[in-house]
Amino acid sequence: MGRGTRIGIAAALVVAVVLLLPLGAVAWRAEGWDGLTASDWGALRFTLWQAALSAGLSVLLAIPVARALARRRFAGRGAVILLLGAPFILPVIVAVLGLVALFGRSGPISLVLGWFGVDPVSIYGAQGVILAHVFFNMPLATRLMVQGWQGIPGERIRLAASLGFDARDTRRFLEWPMLRAIVPGVFLVIFLICTTSFAVALALGGGPRSTTVELAIYQAFRFDFDLGRAAILGALQLALGVGAALSSLRMTLPSGFGAGQDRIVRRWDSAGWVLRLQDTVAIVLACGFLLLPIGMILADGLSHVTALPASVWWATLRSLAIALAAAMLTVSLALAMSLAALRAGWVEVVGTLSIAASPLVLGTGLYILLLPWVNPIALALPIVLLVNVVLALPFALRALIPAMRDLHANYGRLSSSLSLTGFTWLRLVGLPRLRRPAGFAAGLTAALAAGDLGVIALFATPDQATLPLVLYQLMGAYRMEEAKAAAIVLIVLSLGLFWIFEKGSRDAAT
Repeated sequence: MGRGTRIGIAAALVVAVVLLLPLGAVAWRAEGWDGLTASDWGALRFTLWQAALSAGLSVLLAIPVARALARRRFAGRGAVILLLGAPFILPVIVAVLGLVALFGRSGPISLVLGWFGVDPVSIYGAQGVILAHVFFNMPLATRLMVQGWQGIPGERIRLAASLGFDARDTRRFLEWPMLRAIVPGVFLVIFLICTTSFAVALALGGGPRSTTVELAIYQAFRFDFDLGRAAILGALQLALGVGAALSSLRMTLPSGFGAGQDRIVRRWDSAGWVLRLQDTVAIVLACGFLLLPIGMILADGLSHVTALPASVWWATLRSLAIALAAAMLTVSLALAMSLAALRAGWVEVVGTLSIAASPLVLGTGLYILLLPWVNPIALALPIVLLVNVVLALPFALRALIPAMRDLHANYGRLSSSLSLTGFTWLRLVGLPRLRRPAGFAAGLTAALAAGDLGVIALFATPDQATLPLVLYQLMGAYRMEEAKAAAIVLIVLSLGLFWIFEKGSRDAAT
């Protein structure tokens, strides 16, 4: 076993300890399900209900958009597909602010409805939570389903054309089997995301009837300081996440198409003007739904950026420091663990365990562990950094492990014959060929860490607030102009970090 493999295994063991100890502390502190109140069971019911409805709507709305993108070729198609990935990087609190600006009582949607004598839209409560979840997850569902459509072998499409299939026949015999195979998995992935969503419920939840389990953990911890109840809720949230994650692994059915020659062919079944109009409307509405909230923020907030208080800029520096440190630590761990995963498959399993964990559950567990020894509030920023690294690690591993396997297959024997091992191998062989996936992982981690509003909401004092928390506080104080200006700063910070890391890795690799 080489030195690099040993370092990777050690890194995996550290990650396992950092992940499992807080979860174990939550389970230990939880005193039993009889400690849950009626409001807690109501939060569980609302969490399951809104997650199921949000996932269902996201999938249903994504189907026509994915179909349109799969069977049409037009100028700007690549930009549209790139736009569908933006909500995943966009800070949650920024998107929430944009949706409030668009759908709130003083927004243009309510204004237009007022012209027809319809009451203004209420963005707060269950409808706001579901709307925000659809905003974030409909693009994800679309991206996954586009891959499903592109996976239909071209030979099947040509055979369908030779048999005279129209759009209805194509839906029945080609598209329906594909959707039956991938929709259950997509639904459960989005369901898992919606059950662990915190910032959306915090900003848009409308009282006890719109409280999720995550929000109940925050309230028990922050307002009541009831660690026992927070731990019980944390154990309940963990059970939800693990159950949804395991179900998503099982809910996949084969489409029965078999293999093809991976050739892109013309879609003869979609040549009519009615279908072209249908696809155009689906794409335009999806782009408008994603762009208008951010456009509202840019239009209203640009003129107030220079007037932001000093607290916003100090919070920006804290977010920047956390993002850069998280990117460096996550990529370092992911590189070591991806190398070790070539020989020890369990390393990859450990690295992806956190996909089912909640940041608030981890934060609660860390607080319980640290409380007998040190004041956890004093370690708020290091704890936020640690949780962001653990939560970003699965995405970094998914980018680096396939690249590491290809690198080992192509250069492993040559490296062994030249006795290249350890840091020498990493410097001469590994890093030059892993710059692109490593840069993508670093950019994604930095963007997610800069926009995170999770654990910091549990621990932070005013002098420790990050930019997302300051933005949420400005929204709570109804200082909407300053909030929109701070949102612009957060957009530039998150997307700018992602672009710098990702572009820098591409330029260095060329």
